Parts: sequence; structure tokens; C-alpha cells
Amino acid sequence: MTASFAQFRLPLLAAVLASALAGCASTPPPTGELSTAQQAVMRADDADADQYAPQDLNAARSALSAAQGALSQGKDEDARRLALTAVAEADLALARSREAKTGAELNQRRAEIAELRRRLQNGAGQ
Repeated sequence: MTASFAQFRLPLLAAVLASALAGCASTPPPTGELSTAQQAVMRADDADADQYAPQDLNAARSALSAAQGALSQGKDEDARRLALTAVAEADLALARSREAKTGAELNQRRAEIAELRRRLQNGAGQ
């Protein structure tokens, strides 16, 4: 008697399903996310976030440190989540630092303009 496809269909389907589930369950470690988080923290640090947005930069550093710890403990999902948090906090620190620097430059330019106006008025009055 020859075996039909119907006899092999259920075991074949079970094997395919099991291999697919095993593939989904094993996601790679979030080393890329940690690298991205490290770069984001460095960018914020380079933008003087220590001076202009210290709380945000400290939060980013803490999240990055926690992500590295979670990765070393094999807690990949926690590491991934913490790395993404670190990126968000570092980006916020970078934005706030840039905002503060831009505001300081604007104030400096306004003061220069006011000084030039004062000089022009004093020169015109003489």
C-alpha cells in the first residue's frame, strides 16, 4: 500500500510550525540597540548636555547602564527596552542642550544689537 500525502500532512505541518515558533522565540541580543544608545549618549555629552540638560543626560546614562546590566544577565527584552529608553532620554538631552545654546546666542545677539543702537543714538545726538 502506498502512503498518501494526507498521511504525512499533519506531522509535516507540526514540524513546520514547531520550527517557525522556535525561530520566532530566539531573537538576537539587542547589541545594535545598545550601540545606538551609546552613540546617542555621546552625542548629548558632546553637545554640553551636562551643563544644559543634566537630569536628562543622567537619565540616559542610567538607562544605558541598566540596559548593559540586563544584557549581561541575558534579559534581552529588558535590555532592548532600556536601550530604547536611553536613546529617547539622550535625544531629549541633546535637544534641550541645543535649545539652551541657541537661546543664549540669541540673547547675546540682542545685547549686541542694543549696544549698537545705543552707540548710533549717542553718535547722532552729538
